[in-house]
Amino acid sequence: MSRLAVAVLAVCLVLGPVAPVAAQDGAATTTANATAEPTPELGACTGTMANPADGVTVVSVQGARFRPEVKKTTARLVAFGPRGNVRWVHEPDGVVWSYDVDPLENGDLFLTATTRVEGEGKTKFIRFDPETQEPVWSVTADFHDTHDADLLDEHRIAVANMRDPDPANGTNGDSLLVYNRTSGETEWEWFFDDHYPPGVGGNYSDDWTHVNDIDPIRGGEAFLASPRNLDQAIIVNRSTGEIDARLGRDDRRSVLFEQHNPMYLESDSGRPTMLVADSENDRLVEYQLREGANATAGTAGPQGAWERTWTLGSADSFEWPRDADRLANGNTLVGDSRHNRVLEVTPEGEVVWEVYAPWLVYDVARVTNGNEDGGPTIADQGASGEYNLSGDTAFSLAEQEECAATLDAAAGRGSFLSSGGAVGGVVQRLGGVPVVVGIVGLLVAVGAALRFRDRLV
Repeated sequence: MSRLAVAVLAVCLVLGPVAPVAAQDGAATTTANATAEPTPELGACTGTMANPADGVTVVSVQGARFRPEVKKTTARLVAFGPRGNVRWVHEPDGVVWSYDVDPLENGDLFLTATTRVEGEGKTKFIRFDPETQEPVWSVTADFHDTHDADLLDEHRIAVANMRDPDPANGTNGDSLLVYNRTSGETEWEWFFDDHYPPGVGGNYSDDWTHVNDIDPIRGGEAFLASPRNLDQAIIVNRSTGEIDARLGRDDRRSVLFEQHNPMYLESDSGRPTMLVADSENDRLVEYQLREGANATAGTAGPQGAWERTWTLGSADSFEWPRDADRLANGNTLVGDSRHNRVLEVTPEGEVVWEVYAPWLVYDVARVTNGNEDGGPTIADQGASGEYNLSGDTAFSLAEQEECAATLDAAAGRGSFLSSGGAVGGVVQRLGGVPVVVGIVGLLVAVGAALRFRDRLV
């Protein structure tokens, strides 16, 4: 047998049988990261796919699993194409936990994460370029395990400072603040201790507020924040320091129960509205402020200041949802954390797009025209009501393991010879048939060169 034939046979044995690659068909998008060019489909992580997405979907995977055992896993970012194909997997250097990810107007991503410095969890802010797969810059700051921050400009970062107790002095520094990454200085700070008594929320000497979200709203004049352990979402006026609006109250769990990532919306008539991942209640909810009501009351229900206009799902369909974003098309993008999946659902609860990203989804973002969409309210869509989830895929633990192996391979992990290994990852990411044809072509060229060399010897 010739050396060429041996080489080709070796390649075939390593790669195994390769099926034709399914191409994407006309999913028009608006950024370089979401082109309509044909790309391979990775079925291992794709659930329901009734409609292609209108852009790339980026998922922040926190890095932990709960079934069948609890263990630490790799923190990473995963990008899915319009039809659920894995575009790329990135594991930021030194990151232990991956939290909030925000798309920026130029196509970069801004990630809030935790790294370890001398055994302590510190916050790492990363501006990441998906095209080069390299950080534009990163900075490690002396905040403990921050879950969310927003890049206000090239230098200033809004930070939800969530774990800052000082038991020795009997104080707690949990706050919202603006941090200048260039100077290392805090330029503005708002303390929860000035507005809440120590007896509410969590342990005042440890994890008191667990404020897990901060978003600039109303042109940056206010911050929307989520003190999770206080069971409420609040709007803080940056100039007056007052709480302009409050949804929920401590231990009023029928309204919100240890929520994550609220999103501020306004109806066509200007009514303040909040879409919230009501995490411990295993549902999504949307509340609209009643006309003329006291926005700071926090109450909801028939006689409350806030009216619940939408409820989606229950413990039968979600397990610890921690993100919900209203898209421009009126659908909602959901991070269903412990189910390790991301869903796009209609107002009536029908799943039209679904991918899996083990282990432990934290935050999701649909990259279209810059930062996260703020689409129409449920009330403006005429879809108020309570809905169950429908049309999602029953994804078994074995299938999740296969998906996890695929992501490992795309990140350069796994066995070289396994279907989920490095070679398999290259084939899947670049397209099975083109890769095999390219390799065989290269081997033919090498074989021809060797034969020519033999003739000269």
